[in-house]
Amino acid sequence: MDIKRELEQGLEKSIRDSRDYEVYVSLVELVNRLCAGKEQPSKGKKLYYISAEFLMGKMLSNNLLNLGIYDEVKKALEENGKSLEDIAEAEAEPSLGNGGLGRLAACFVDSMATLGLNADGVGLLYHFGLFRQVFKDNSQTELPDRWGDNHKILIPTKREYTVSLGGKDLKAKMYDIFVTGYKNGSRRLHLFDLEGVDEGVVKQGIAFDKKKTDKNLTLFLYPDDSDEDGKLLRISQQYFLVSAGAQMILEDCEEKGGKPEELHKHAVVQINDTHPAMVIPELIRLLIKKGVGMDDAIRTVSLTCAYTNHTILAEALEKWDYGLLKKAVPQLMPIIDELDKRIKKKYRDKSVHIKDENNRVHMANMAIHYGFSINGVAHLHTEILKNAELNHFYKIYPEKFNNKTNGITFRRWLLCANPQLSEYIEKLIGAGFKSDFAQLSKLMKYADDEEVLANIINIKKNNKKKLAGYLEKNCDITVPLDSVFDIQIKRLHEYKRQHLNALYLINKYMEIKSGRYPKTPITAIFGAKAAAGYVMAKDIIHLLLCLSQLAREDGKVSKYLNIVMVENYNVTKAELLIPACDISEQISLASKEASGTGNMKFMANGAVTLGTMDGANVEIHSLVGDENIYIFGAKSKEVMARYKAGSYDPKDYYDKNEKLKACVDFISGEALSKLGDSKKLARLRNELLTKDYFMALPDFEDYVEVKDKALDDYEDRMLWAKKMLMNIAKSGYFSSDRTVEEYNSDIWHLG
Repeated sequence: MDIKRELEQGLEKSIRDSRDYEVYVSLVELVNRLCAGKEQPSKGKKLYYISAEFLMGKMLSNNLLNLGIYDEVKKALEENGKSLEDIAEAEAEPSLGNGGLGRLAACFVDSMATLGLNADGVGLLYHFGLFRQVFKDNSQTELPDRWGDNHKILIPTKREYTVSLGGKDLKAKMYDIFVTGYKNGSRRLHLFDLEGVDEGVVKQGIAFDKKKTDKNLTLFLYPDDSDEDGKLLRISQQYFLVSAGAQMILEDCEEKGGKPEELHKHAVVQINDTHPAMVIPELIRLLIKKGVGMDDAIRTVSLTCAYTNHTILAEALEKWDYGLLKKAVPQLMPIIDELDKRIKKKYRDKSVHIKDENNRVHMANMAIHYGFSINGVAHLHTEILKNAELNHFYKIYPEKFNNKTNGITFRRWLLCANPQLSEYIEKLIGAGFKSDFAQLSKLMKYADDEEVLANIINIKKNNKKKLAGYLEKNCDITVPLDSVFDIQIKRLHEYKRQHLNALYLINKYMEIKSGRYPKTPITAIFGAKAAAGYVMAKDIIHLLLCLSQLAREDGKVSKYLNIVMVENYNVTKAELLIPACDISEQISLASKEASGTGNMKFMANGAVTLGTMDGANVEIHSLVGDENIYIFGAKSKEVMARYKAGSYDPKDYYDKNEKLKACVDFISGEALSKLGDSKKLARLRNELLTKDYFMALPDFEDYVEVKDKALDDYEDRMLWAKKMLMNIAKSGYFSSDRTVEEYNSDIWHLG
């Protein structure tokens, strides 16, 4: 292929005379043409992976890599005075997700395409995403994330479906995004948008009239549901997704000549968390409309739908008020009533009923009863589901439960995000790892090769330099390149315990002020958004920003400690942060993180994990061994026993540990109160002393000790480099290709 000729046909002028954005548009058009010619035939049973989030990240470079033309395009651009890196900057990041749930879904559709599976993603086309995070007065503020203004990856289709909400008919229009497989064709991500959606209803920040569902339905991901209007909007949004998706699925089935009552022979629907669980009663309702009897409709849908559980947090297992459901989706209620009646007739145990005594409909319960598979996303998580949180269901359906440990696509998180490391690995072990990441284990033979270890250290330095340049240019923050880059990037939630990290940094600040200096400077970097209505999470961000300012403005401290909070953390910024990381903070309270995938991305890029025995940390630990990971804190059984006893009192730990007491008191002390909002800081301190739901205080002492041990070990650069290499070599297990292959062999059976 003559890349120059292809691009200039679209540009209608030379590459050299074109603006970067024009070249970007021409490249996207080229990608779409190539993808359209490489679509895999839709034969046999088809998977529909339905999810509220698909956090795709910028797609151009990844698509060029998967299509096998990255190097050709780069060369053609350079020969004509252009930089692919600069042109990729013109791309807006699709704001279609927020955290690990959405990034996992993105990795999965990549792997489905790479493996040649008959599978597509199904989601919503959010105009403003969650929000764009802006820091002002050391606090988070929220603005619309207008990613679609200059986006060219969306392909309009002729498909549209009528969705009834609150008695009003709305139109769902379908747009597609091509998802490229690595040297193996392409699939599609189907996104539904509301016809007539009005971006103008958003007046200030992200506030808008939640009642105007016919105008606002696809504006934001997870609109605030702290009031009744917000809850109705969430229900409506979820139903809009599943109703349009269900109509599309049945249409596909009929186009292939399938009978409605035999849907399960033609389709599999993977429900990614509880948000799309209403697809079960909606499919049943639509089948009945097509003349299928209730019994047959329930049977075929139960053989079609599978459910992935991503959490054991009670608040995340959605429960909707029956009255609100009836108001938003009255047509669905006879089906939900029937499903509940059948379960209540069969089981006396109220904990497995769909509708509880408080008239709430439990979406997870419905998905478990009327799906054929329930999977957790890491070994520990699945065992907790089976033996504790969902044990009442496991006793009924032991054959339905299975584990599918999450994975990541190394094509984005190693090949694209860290090309220098990827190229060096290829030089050492060949290119086979790019399609079979288990081959990374071949690196183990270099564990004692000092030349290889020195080169890995140098690659890390280059990535740190790149990140430092970004921080200086975009955040006006200078960080020392010879410091330890200690990074915690993930959704801001108490269970992820960014505040435990903050307590450590307060302790380190006080040590420096007293003349106890770390051997190597520390750069602690955070990236996280807090849900707009989540007060505690926003207070933690406020604390981190105040700490950042405090350390930065103190000349004595800033030589040894820098604290950075990256604004508007997203996939693009993760691609800068992860390759530069030395210590990967994975410090959630044991038993609370279902899996995590950031831990896998850091591992693949040579960071060493500091974490609890939680989620996929357990599997990382078993792969790399005690000497290549830093584990601290209470184990899951101890934590669950504390919750069960109900006897935990954070004051017990505060009163007995002077160091901890000083750190907690510092939060609302004079130094930070001068820089921030004293009410917010006092509120945060009070929450820790009176509630501390996710038990940061009991783990504090062990965390400080183990983290300091990691920092001491970092001083031996060759020892640390060996840890880096061992983590890279053992990371191949966490490929999403492996995860998706397991889903297919155990659940989907797509052939």
